[in-house]
Amino acid sequence: MARVVETLAEGIYLGESPRWHEGRLWFADWVAEKLFTLGEGGEKRLEASIASLPFSIDWLPDGRLLVVNARRNLLERREADGSFAVHVDLSNLSERGCNEIVVAPNGDIYVNNIDFEFPGGEFRPGFIALVRDGVARRVAEGLAFPNGMAITPDGRTLICGESYSKRLTAYAIQPDGTLSDGRIWAQFEDGGPDGICLDAEGAIWTSLGPRAVRVREGGEIIERIELDRFCFATMLGGEDGRTLLMMAADWPGAIAGPDSAPTGRIYAARIDVPHAGYP
Repeated sequence: MARVVETLAEGIYLGESPRWHEGRLWFADWVAEKLFTLGEGGEKRLEASIASLPFSIDWLPDGRLLVVNARRNLLERREADGSFAVHVDLSNLSERGCNEIVVAPNGDIYVNNIDFEFPGGEFRPGFIALVRDGVARRVAEGLAFPNGMAITPDGRTLICGESYSKRLTAYAIQPDGTLSDGRIWAQFEDGGPDGICLDAEGAIWTSLGPRAVRVREGGEIIERIELDRFCFATMLGGEDGRTLLMMAADWPGAIAGPDSAPTGRIYAARIDVPHAGYP
């Protein structure tokens, strides 16, 4: 059946890294270099200014906010007074800053890095790194533009979108936090996945060009929601976890500057199966 898609917010430049946390949608506006939250009624609130493009967010089990600051090549932590402190220096991983983040239920932190200049730079494979006990180290290599990541509710599997390979790749999480047994979780034909989230039936919602799709392991697409502009990321939230939140904007093939018109929107649709896993 066709879903009713509502516009929750407009006036965003490039919305990314959506997370549902404590009753609000948190999201990064990369071009504005600001972190916002959005209530279920659509009221927007500025949470912090983050001088980085890109930057991504998640939370430690104790509730402290983490920010991947690509410009400074740091993983930062927000303190109780609102200031940011260095959680881990990531510069040993690459001279280029990291992008996406997901925190496992045991507190292990995973960040990834496309590891080439985008857009316009010569492609090279990226990686996923583990941050544990204040140390960052690579634990998966050879990913073609690693993007959104999610961890299953049992904390045993990490799934990562590879935008350039048009696939989702899954890894077994070992007791020491390393990743092994990489396998294709789903292969797509019409676009590469970006931001992803899991639902309670083990399916994944991901952004795929100008649409959000729900896909089962093995690659069967079981639902599509067509949008009027490029979809960058998805998140399941709302009080019951059954609101699909979609970050979308015009995509001319390069990131527009802050002097351009803000074409970003947040769309929402009510769906049947609630959120599960991390984030």
